[in-house]
Amino acid sequence: MSVRVYIGMGGNVGAAADTLLSAVEHLRELTHGGRVEVSPFYRTAPVGFRAQDDFINAVAAFDTDIAPLDLMHRLQQIERRHGRLPSGVRWGPRELDLDILLYGDEVITTDDLQIPHPRMHERLFVLRPLTDLARGATIPGHGAALDCMRQCAGQGIERIETPA
Repeated sequence: MSVRVYIGMGGNVGAAADTLLSAVEHLRELTHGGRVEVSPFYRTAPVGFRAQDDFINAVAAFDTDIAPLDLMHRLQQIERRHGRLPSGVRWGPRELDLDILLYGDEVITTDDLQIPHPRMHERLFVLRPLTDLARGATIPGHGAALDCMRQCAGQGIERIETPA
C-alpha cells in the first residue's frame, strides 16, 4: 500500500539548485509511476552554524510503498551520489540534505529515525515549501503547518527562480 511522503531538500555547496534538480530525478526511482511534485526553491540563511553560504531549499512529495527506515537509507544513498560525506560539523555545509518530513500521518520515533522531522515545525525553510505543495498539511503533534509558519515570523526566506 502506498503512502504520501514529503521530503525536505537542501544544499549550499556548489550549484545547489542544480543538485536539488538532480536529486529529484533520483527520487523518481522511489515512487509509484515516477511522479514527484516539487515546491518552488527558496534561498535561506543557515541555521545553527552560520559561517557558511546560504542554502537552497525545497520540498518534494510523492507516493511510495518503501518502508520508512528503508526510505531513509535510500535517501542517504542519493545524498552520497551527490558527494555528501560526513563533515563532523552539525548543520554545516553540504552538497545535499534529504530528510523525511512526513510519512503519511505516521509518527515514528526510533534511535535512527524521527517522523515527523523533529524541528520542521519551527523552520520556515521547511514550512513554506511544504505548504506550497500541501496548503492544508498537518504536522502530527504540532497542528496545521500554516499555524506553525506564523510562529516563524522573522526567519528570512526568498523564493528564487528554479533552473530549467
